Amino acid sequence: MTRLCEDRVAIVTGAARGVGREHALLLAKHGAKVVVNDLGGAVDGSGADKTPAQGVADEIIAMGGEAVVNGDDVSSWDGAKNMIDQAVETFGKLDVLINNAGILRDRMLVNMSEEEWDSVIQVHLKGTFAPSRHAAAYWRGLSKETDGPVDGRIINTTSTSGIYGNIGQTNYGAAKAGIAAFTVIAARELRRIGVTVNAISPSAYTRMTDSLREYTEEEIEWRLPSWVAPAVVYLASAEAHDISGRVIQAGGGMVAVCEGWRRGAEMEQVADPVELGPHLREMCGQVRKNSGMDGLELD
Repeated sequence: MTRLCEDRVAIVTGAARGVGREHALLLAKHGAKVVVNDLGGAVDGSGADKTPAQGVADEIIAMGGEAVVNGDDVSSWDGAKNMIDQAVETFGKLDVLINNAGILRDRMLVNMSEEEWDSVIQVHLKGTFAPSRHAAAYWRGLSKETDGPVDGRIINTTSTSGIYGNIGQTNYGAAKAGIAAFTVIAARELRRIGVTVNAISPSAYTRMTDSLREYTEEEIEWRLPSWVAPAVVYLASAEAHDISGRVIQAGGGMVAVCEGWRRGAEMEQVADPVELGPHLREMCGQVRKNSGMDGLELD
């Protein structure tokens, strides 16, 4: 078997279960040395237990790979730096950062509490920013030392709830949409030092999604978290050096490259809102409607 990530060092956050676990295991099968990060909390973020993360690390070691456990909070500035430092101190370098950790606090907007909003934004959005910021600083320093590109990778985790929109998830969707925008901007900033930044939107049956609706056995088979990992492993490899700033859906029977916001119908600006109104209405009828959660169905 061709091993795409031979001797590359990868951090996977939220790697104890579900999608993150599959990322870690497949990366290891393709030769990567893996830092398995996970607090081991519940779906809502409560509690902590390193046992599941240790189990993933043990699986990797049992298959002949190399792995260590990290229990830092991804949304902690110091914790995120410690995670990057641990990878470098343990394996001598860092090549790949996969930001996958997340929680859910679903609630309709009129019932959502401040804490439910803050906690989800904290884990997803800051939990993507903080590790990425410290990894980028490490790679920038390395680029200066070597006077060349570093071939680094950041792979973030967005969601159809963010890029298409899903009722009952204004907090989660806003965070995931923010991660998609973060991905595009960071890709533009970091390309000069040889770092690509992409995002995966998983379609997978996990403990975070099993309460959203009932799935048939066939749907569950197509939505196994293992179907998401192949795209991540390829993006993590040296072969993917020219793919950056992309949001890619994976799982649920398909892989798709998403297209972001684009300017549609337009007109010259006018000062009078009364005059502008009919033109706005006309232009709204000329452009495509927003996608549904399947990415195709129109609202």
